[in-house]
Amino acid sequence: MPSDPSPGMAMIEISSSPTSTTLVIDGDLDLAERDRFPEIAARVVGLRRQLLVIDMCGVTFMDSTGAAFLITLADSARSRGGATVLRGADARDLFVLEVCGALELFRVEDTCSHTKQESGFQRPAGTGSAPSA
Repeated sequence: MPSDPSPGMAMIEISSSPTSTTLVIDGDLDLAERDRFPEIAARVVGLRRQLLVIDMCGVTFMDSTGAAFLITLADSARSRGGATVLRGADARDLFVLEVCGALELFRVEDTCSHTKQESGFQRPAGTGSAPSA
């Protein structure tokens, strides 16, 4: 069930199975989307599945506001004894989560069902090792 975006907004689709919920995000996950996050989070939390998969293969940009949204979802899953998988996140997106101190909340998978154009992001020197999948 897609959430209805206006032009320029991220498209976020929510689907569920008996054991998991999947969010597929296309577009920017940033401050401009902030007002939509509480309603989307409430829908996801209301499904009460053990596994949350966040497919970021189509994310073109994420700022700290988008990271806070993902962290909220992962915290909610963890508080119910569940897990959160972050699929197809760009190195830049992983760095934002790492800077927020939240990368350990996610199991990271590199796979995308389609080819994703990389951002070309390079980790700043001295910021630690790259997260492993």
